[in-house]
Amino acid sequence: MSTTPIGRRAAFAGAAAGLAAAALPAAAQTNGQPRPAAPAALIRGFSRERLARIAPVMQAEAERGSFPGAVTLIARQGEILHLEAHGHQDAAKTKRMPRDAIFLQASMTKPMTSVLAMMLVEEGRMKLDDPIGAHLPELRELKVEVTRDGQTELVAPVRPPTVHDLLRHSAGFVYASASPSPRIKSLYEEGNIEGRAGPITDEEMLRRLGQIPLAFQPGTTFFYSIATDVLGLLVARVAGKRLDAVLEERLLNPLGMRDTHWFVPAEKRARLAEAPDSDPQKESMWRSYRILEDERATSYLKGGAGLVSTAGDYIRFAQMVANNGVHEGRRYLAAPVVNFMLSNHTIGMAGSPMASTGPGYGFGLGFGVRLQDGMGTAPGSTGDAMWAGAWGTSFTIDRAEGLVAILMAQGPSNRVRTRMIFKNLVYGAMVESLRRA
Repeated sequence: MSTTPIGRRAAFAGAAAGLAAAALPAAAQTNGQPRPAAPAALIRGFSRERLARIAPVMQAEAERGSFPGAVTLIARQGEILHLEAHGHQDAAKTKRMPRDAIFLQASMTKPMTSVLAMMLVEEGRMKLDDPIGAHLPELRELKVEVTRDGQTELVAPVRPPTVHDLLRHSAGFVYASASPSPRIKSLYEEGNIEGRAGPITDEEMLRRLGQIPLAFQPGTTFFYSIATDVLGLLVARVAGKRLDAVLEERLLNPLGMRDTHWFVPAEKRARLAEAPDSDPQKESMWRSYRILEDERATSYLKGGAGLVSTAGDYIRFAQMVANNGVHEGRRYLAAPVVNFMLSNHTIGMAGSPMASTGPGYGFGLGFGVRLQDGMGTAPGSTGDAMWAGAWGTSFTIDRAEGLVAILMAQGPSNRVRTRMIFKNLVYGAMVESLRRA
């Protein structure tokens, strides 16, 4: 296990160690040199012995075939306590996993796009109650598919879907694979709405989507969907520039996220982590993500699924959220806005994010949010936030405990299993709680 402090803590720790060594009595020195002190049993309330459980469990998961390897990271109160690479980077298991391996983020893109949207809201450039058609005129005439007495018909929405609905997945959009309507599923697939069959431009995607009915009345149902992809297109329209430029300007460059991209540059492809060849989802998912091809000139950028990143990069974004919108002295969001985003926005709606979060969670603006200490299948705190990606990545932000934990792995078919195992390991190593004396 490696311990990697952030920022000025490293310099402070080094200076403190030097002072401590100078102060040691002669009996504690060997040949005039200080004897190394035994490491403390705890580091910011985490047991070193219990943190050491993570590596063998990750190795066991790799041997089981859940993934070839993984990178795990735990930070508390802004200090990285644990950063380890496990297993192998490649499916053939010929290369050891490096700490800076690059992973497909899939839906861990969604919180970043959601933060960009809330930055524009903060600036008064759009409002949560804006109808999405006010910014995306292609979506002004949406209808809703309704089935009554066995007959399907299209009706006008009770109200238009809003920016708020996009952020909390209550607009009525779907993912084709999970659509409750066979007709809507077919229309999404035929129209290449999700860009899985190949490139499709912003304008063409929105034109086609505007002709497909919603599966639910806006504001009535949480249904995980392409809503954040639509949000990314809306952010680009409001900002007046392509989504990648907005993301780089607002988050990636100032946060120092140098390995986070919409596609993997040629010079970084040797660091790309792979899923097992035995994973039944690998082949079809790889065709649909196409992260080795720069399609920015020919296809819309998926604000809900398109990024690749590293554990070292993603901690910078997650720590900013954990710090109530601040990272290394720069403010990205106002603290009340972060609190608002990490509150439950699906009260009274049908549906839940349980398939991704497990029980006990609602959904905020881009994040799953824990509703109470109990009900979950892993420990946590009321208000903790998490999300995960279809390729096997996940994160937890528990502000009550000062915790950020990140799992980077590529194992689509085992992703729910591995994210919950990791979460149990993290909280099992936290022997001192900040919430209770």
